[in-house]
Amino acid sequence: MGVRRTLADGGGTIVDTVDVIVVGAGPNGLAAAVTMARAGLSVRVYEKADVIGGGSRTAELTLPGFRHDICSAVHPMAYASAFFRRFGLAERIPFVLPEVSYGHPLDGGRAGIAYRDIERTVESLGVDGHAWKTLMGPLARHADQVARTTGSSLLQAPPHPLTFARFGIRALEQGTVAWNLRWKEDVAPAMLAGVAAHAIRPMPSLATAAGGLMLGTYAHDRGWPIPVGGSQSIVDAMAADVVAHGGEIVTGTEITSLAELPKARAVLFDVSPRALVRIAGSRMPARYERALKRFRYGNGAAKVDYALSGPVPWTNPELHRASTLHVGGTRAELVAAEKDVARGRHSERPYVLASQPTTFDPSRAPEGKHVLWAYAHVPQYSTVDQTEVVTAQIERFAPGFRDLILASSSTTGIEMERYNPNYIGGDIAVGAPSMRQLVARPVFSADPWRTPMPGVYLCSSSTPPGPGVHGLAGWHAAASALRHEFGMHGTPALGIEQPPMQTLQNSGAAA
Repeated sequence: MGVRRTLADGGGTIVDTVDVIVVGAGPNGLAAAVTMARAGLSVRVYEKADVIGGGSRTAELTLPGFRHDICSAVHPMAYASAFFRRFGLAERIPFVLPEVSYGHPLDGGRAGIAYRDIERTVESLGVDGHAWKTLMGPLARHADQVARTTGSSLLQAPPHPLTFARFGIRALEQGTVAWNLRWKEDVAPAMLAGVAAHAIRPMPSLATAAGGLMLGTYAHDRGWPIPVGGSQSIVDAMAADVVAHGGEIVTGTEITSLAELPKARAVLFDVSPRALVRIAGSRMPARYERALKRFRYGNGAAKVDYALSGPVPWTNPELHRASTLHVGGTRAELVAAEKDVARGRHSERPYVLASQPTTFDPSRAPEGKHVLWAYAHVPQYSTVDQTEVVTAQIERFAPGFRDLILASSSTTGIEMERYNPNYIGGDIAVGAPSMRQLVARPVFSADPWRTPMPGVYLCSSSTPPGPGVHGLAGWHAAASALRHEFGMHGTPALGIEQPPMQTLQNSGAAA
């Protein structure tokens, strides 16, 4: 079992030591802390903010009683992530699993509907149904293998070569000028472009295709679940496990230098590479520092949250059943909007990602009322309020939406960084998910979580497998640290123990 010690240094000063320190209490940092604590090591987590969670926080942003997810809202990886599956997340907190994973409204009341049942989706797509089935069906049938194949460094040997090949061939098609060849109508290609646009990159590209195919695979397998009570419940469950296994969580404490940390055998940073360069200072080898400084950050997201007097009046009623909405029109319109952002312009008709969780979880608003979560893609470091253009895009497909707005809250791209310093310029992916940076994230290495500084590891979304709430970057970094610093191979059991552990009620409290 790890031991927490106080030792006297040469000058008689008492120096606190622990086995493992984690800097940053977002999903990846907490995943690292869970893994280390479960390995029997003493763990301390430091978080700059007063409340843990990073990209998975829930708070009242508009009116009292209306609870909004600050960044992540819908969680395609909650059931697919190898870490969350081992952790037993679905058994620890309640989720709602909508029958429709995502919807894509089009003009004239039409819509693309991605049902969890792929056969129902195929039927709804008419003449393009067969093309959708041949594209997505083989991936959905092997969704667990897709998750394992895409859930680590691409420089490691793929655990399922055949599935990797299937995935790669489809990414080559949908990531190049060939992406329209299989489609006869406009609904199916719009649906696929909508899910690919999560990457905040110009389309088509291999990176956007890979992201879209991955998320689309989970849409037809385990679905895109919504945590009851908000995304905060995910990090609260992880924090509870850390504390239950002897770990500490210290909030309201910013770490600006390695010298500020107590002695530890391993330190894992859930921060951006830019922040790690600043914190490490002269202790970072020059070659590694140059590599981290070459890491590029992408364009951003500007968020708008709404308190509503009723549900969004989508023209197509099936959209009410979707956990996520991709709002922006046809594939061509989405391509144009993302091209604007890539060229440093704000689109007049942006791609909007939206979710109305109160359709499935009424606990997040007063009775009969609703919250709507939405963001638009914007150029890096944007200071432009997107409330009007986001409202207009939703009104386009849901006439009467404006009349339901009781209050709204806007967060510009630069304000996203002020909320979470990892989101440089509003980049919620913590590093542009270009094809190069999906391989070199943040450096070319089969073990990119381990830095050349002894005992120092990087575990943020700037490491594989990249953006998303999945805990995998923290889990992989912890596995590397266990192997190299503690001589432990493999990872400890993470599942629920008997009797069930008590849920941490105050996520911001230091243990």
